[in-house]
Amino acid sequence: MRYQVTDLSPADLVIRAALSEDLCVNFGKGLDAFLRGETPDFIDVTTDAVFSAEEKEAHLMAKSSGIISGAVVFKKVYGLIDPGLAVTFYKKDGEGFKKQEKIASLKGRMRSILAGERTALNFLGHLSGIATETGRLTGLLSGTGIRILDTRKTLPGLRELEKTAVVHGGGVNHRMGLYDMVLIKDNHIDGAGSIAGAVNRVRTRHSDKYKIEVECRSLEEVREALSLGVDRIMLDNMTRSTVKKAVKIVNRKTEIEVSGNMNRRRIKKLRKVHVDYISAGCITYAAGNSDFSMKIKPDP
Repeated sequence: MRYQVTDLSPADLVIRAALSEDLCVNFGKGLDAFLRGETPDFIDVTTDAVFSAEEKEAHLMAKSSGIISGAVVFKKVYGLIDPGLAVTFYKKDGEGFKKQEKIASLKGRMRSILAGERTALNFLGHLSGIATETGRLTGLLSGTGIRILDTRKTLPGLRELEKTAVVHGGGVNHRMGLYDMVLIKDNHIDGAGSIAGAVNRVRTRHSDKYKIEVECRSLEEVREALSLGVDRIMLDNMTRSTVKKAVKIVNRKTEIEVSGNMNRRRIKKLRKVHVDYISAGCITYAAGNSDFSMKIKPDP
């Protein structure tokens, strides 16, 4: 079945899809209405049996320290379940938090609080984990002027949210997809026969509509890309000594990005090398979750 949904972003759709996994609205007209943004009749067999219309207050507590990302998503989850539920965050996306700190409070129907708990926490923990790891890596480069870039190595459907989390952690977004920047990689070069062949075809097709970045595997390719006046050169899987040689060749004539299996140890070694960006796929595909818990406030 294909749904014609034009007023929702990919992030909106993935939030609804995540809720549907827990609340059994993933079939027929139930999902169709859900994707259109209509509030569904959800099913939580445990909570429905234990509670009816009782109202409670819950507190969201941090079980680790880090950087918040996903507060907006957390609120959107509960807005879909129960627009009457009050959700108050004491931290904004991009702000730091400490272990055992109260992050947010929720007030309203117990059924609604529990129905959205796991979905909301899944988003918040995942996205805050990305922001936190990005913050750690940017901290390693403090004072150098080098910026941490993300990649397209994101979970299917979550790219918009994950790349937003990178920004919350102090990183910079690389291209969002294949549509907003030219990145000529090894297969383009090999298929076209040369860097010049690939770059010339791009310029013939698009003129100067898009910035052009070229992935270089050797110093010879760096020289070729530089001679073509591209906007950025990516040094792919090069040793620190080779990166330093490439920096001398480029001599600040264009931007330089270093990429390839980046981790904290490798990033530390590049602190004193004068490049513009380091791209690190690990900040999205290997960041751990930040840990949060939700606790119902006991009756007095």
